Order: sequence, then C-alpha cells, then structure tokens
Amino acid sequence: MIQILGRANSINVQKVMWCATELGLDIERLDLGGAFGGIETAEFLSLNPNGQIPVLKDGEFVIWESNAIVRYLCQKYGKTSWVPECVMQQGSAQQWMDWYLTTLHAPVSTVFLQLIRTPIKERDPELMATAHKRSVDLWTMIDAQLEGKSFLLGDRISMADIPIGCAAYRWHALEIERPVLKNLERWYKKLSERHAFRSQVMHPLT
Repeated sequence: MIQILGRANSINVQKVMWCATELGLDIERLDLGGAFGGIETAEFLSLNPNGQIPVLKDGEFVIWESNAIVRYLCQKYGKTSWVPECVMQQGSAQQWMDWYLTTLHAPVSTVFLQLIRTPIKERDPELMATAHKRSVDLWTMIDAQLEGKSFLLGDRISMADIPIGCAAYRWHALEIERPVLKNLERWYKKLSERHAFRSQVMHPLT
C-alpha cells in the first residue's frame, strides 16, 4: 500500500494521484492541508520539514515535492512510456516538468487564486490582467510544442504531460477569455478522455 498525504483539490496532489492511477497502483490518500490542517504537526513535519503537501510513503520510503514523486512513481512502477527509454527524451521530459514549476505555475495559479479563492472585493485587477497575459503567452508556447504531436514529447503520453496537464484543466475550467490554440485544445481533449485524468484532476475548482 502506497500512502499519499494531501487534499484532493491541491493541484500538486492531483499530479501524484493522476500518475498513480495511470500506473494502476494501490493508493490510500489522506486529507491533509488547507481546511483539513494537520501539516503543522510534529508527525507531519518529521516526514516533510517544509510543511507542504503532497507527501508519499511507499513502505519505509518517504518522498515529497510533487514532480519528484511523479518521477519516482514512473521510474519504479511505470511499464509504458511514462519514462522515455531515450536519454534525450528523458531530458526533454525533465525540461518540461521543470518549466512548469519555474515558469507556468505562477501565472496560472495567480489567475486561479484571484478568481476562485479571493473574495471579489479583494481581487487585484492589475495582477489578474498581468497573470492572464503571461499565461496566454506560455500556453502559446505549449501550443507550438504540440504541433504535429499527440502529446508533449510525441505520439505517446509521458511524465512530461502530467504537471502541465493539471494546469491545463484549471486553465480550461476557469471562466476567462482564452485564445484559440488548436494544438492545445486537441491535447487537452485527449487528456480529458483518460479515466485517470477525469477521476483525479477534473474536480470542481475550490
């Protein structure tokens, strides 16, 4: 039994749960963080001194940081294309996973937080506009990357698709203006047809 600590509406937990479900793993998820609390306890901090979710426990092994957990699960349990065999493709997968963290996460999360978790009277229109414009520019980059491809790296889904795919759900579920990006829409449609994506990522935004 693999245990995942973290609430279901966390995008970082969703990455891990989507990955684990795709791999057919026996998972127990415990609600922690946000309204559930529990991440400031000595017990939790002994697992992750950062006091953040998710945390994964695989027997005696403990790992935190969502992208690192996805890599670990794919490398240990993946039997398909989740970790490309080609070293260069592996490098590309790592690149896009890191790009999500360093570049895409902040603006898309800002739009999400402004619209979903910030009371209307407290929203910052300028911050929202800046984040929206930046997000559009970055999704346009993804659209270009997807030209002629079914998934980010080619014809087969890989771990590279997981972090950006979770962000794509939020982007498409928000009530915002979005440019027509045909490659992005085609890719997102493919993801949304996957049972694991629908069950673990496509939750109501809260």
